[in-house]
Amino acid sequence: MQTTYIRHKLNIHWRKVVVVLLGFWLLPNTVFSQQKIKENLLDYDEVWIHYGFLMGIHNSRYDIKFSETFTSPQMDSVLNIEPGKLGGFKLGFVVNMYMFQYLNFRMLPTVGFYEYDITYKYTDGTSLRALRDATMMELPMLFKYKSVRRGNVNMYLVGGINPSLEAAGKGDQVTQNDRLELKNFNLAMDLGAGFDLFFPLFKFSPEIRYSWGLRDMLPENQNEFSVNLSELKWSNIGFFISFEGSPNYLRRKRKKALSSP
Repeated sequence: MQTTYIRHKLNIHWRKVVVVLLGFWLLPNTVFSQQKIKENLLDYDEVWIHYGFLMGIHNSRYDIKFSETFTSPQMDSVLNIEPGKLGGFKLGFVVNMYMFQYLNFRMLPTVGFYEYDITYKYTDGTSLRALRDATMMELPMLFKYKSVRRGNVNMYLVGGINPSLEAAGKGDQVTQNDRLELKNFNLAMDLGAGFDLFFPLFKFSPEIRYSWGLRDMLPENQNEFSVNLSELKWSNIGFFISFEGSPNYLRRKRKKALSSP
């Protein structure tokens, strides 16, 4: 029997997370360590709402638990079931809403392109690799907690929920029996960290974010590909960059500059 806990999921990528977070901490202090620096977009984050876009790459996998059927005599031909790790990318928009001095609420309508694979190994030495593509419509709803701004840089943490629906999916209906079939709606928890870099015309934000599924994606009607599993969830770690700007803010600043003596 195999049991999967959140701490085991995080342990898979902890080295990557530590390295990237150290980079987030050291880079702004190295690049922006000058004592005198012109501060860009001084009150930009106090705008009630502003927009942007994001893009990113990610690495995804299945997190599985074996069922009691896996150890039963009728399944003695199955040696192991191993999920793999495959990459993908995402594109989306940023809608950022100001709440308090250090707290924002963000909605990120996103299209995610995923690939998952799982390998069934048998006692006779053969194996079967099942590859599955998925295009997901996602709507992460995250709270963003920011640090005090230093020059043109500030650190931040993000966290929240991420509902997603497979494009052209039919809810939880599953009809095929010749492969591993899953539900089409997922709900995940997202946690991440990054930093904002303020430039004269826009804000650039690199970010790393980990997402683990909260919902069991196995359907009630199981087939030979899912009968050995009692639970299957999705998880991924991604690196994102976003660009945010506010045309109204920039127009007001330009008008104010032109009108000043």
